[in-house]
Order: sequence, then structure tokens, then C-alpha cells
Amino acid sequence: MRLWSVHPRYLDRQALTACWREGLLAQAVILEPSRGYSRHPQLERFRAVEDPMAAVCRYLAAVADEAERRGYRFARERIRDPLATAPPIAVTTGQLMFEWAHLMSKLERRAPDLRRAWQHVEVPDAHPSFHVVAGPVATWERGLPTA
Repeated sequence: MRLWSVHPRYLDRQALTACWREGLLAQAVILEPSRGYSRHPQLERFRAVEDPMAAVCRYLAAVADEAERRGYRFARERIRDPLATAPPIAVTTGQLMFEWAHLMSKLERRAPDLRRAWQHVEVPDAHPSFHVVAGPVATWERGLPTA
């Protein structure tokens, strides 16, 4: 599961679609904690806020907005509360840059033209559900190389 911290505008079609599916899974797990991959580390940041469901719904709505901007139709009716509001969740600069490098690596293989279009971006914008704070890669991140 990858619930991207980078803005959805940077995602290629595959990443955007996967992000949508994983966001819907996160919504289902928050709604029914015994369902699915309930202990997935990426859910920690949503569970840590006052209203996890509103936070996930806000996240999904932004992904659907980007899909719509590109002419795709994601089933927005699957968002439990598509008009939910929630305060932005902190994401560290380290986490954002880790994900940026991960995405650039994926784009190099899947969508080199898109990779070239974004190569000038030094620090990507965060997904609208997040606000950036200084700090290292998140402790819940499991994609880190092992020593």
C-alpha cells in the first residue's frame, strides 16, 4: 500500500489508479478495523488524527479531483463522505523526498517522458491532505533500504 504524500499531479496513470484503490482500502480498514490489512504502517498517520475517516475521505477526494482533471472518472460515490473536511496531517521533508525519489525511480521505468517533465522539481508539493514540516523519513516507512 502506498498512500502517496506527494501531490497526485505528479503520479502517472498507474500510480494514480493504485493510490485510489489503496485509499479505498484504507477507508474500509478505518471503517472496519478487523478488515483487510488493518496494521499497515501507512495507516498510522491517519489513525493518529482526531477524525481518521474524515482525513481518509479528504485524501481520496483530492485523488479523485486529480483523476477528474485528467479526464478519468473515479467512482467518487465510493468515498464515504466526499465533502469531509479535516486539518492537514504533518508530513516530514524527509518522507516527502523519500517518496519523490521512489516515484522518480518508478517513472524512469514506466513513464520516462513524465519523469523528464518533473525532473526540474527539486522539492515536490505535498498532497493537499498534508502540510510539510522539517524532519526525517517517517518511522512507519517500510521501503527503506536495510543496512
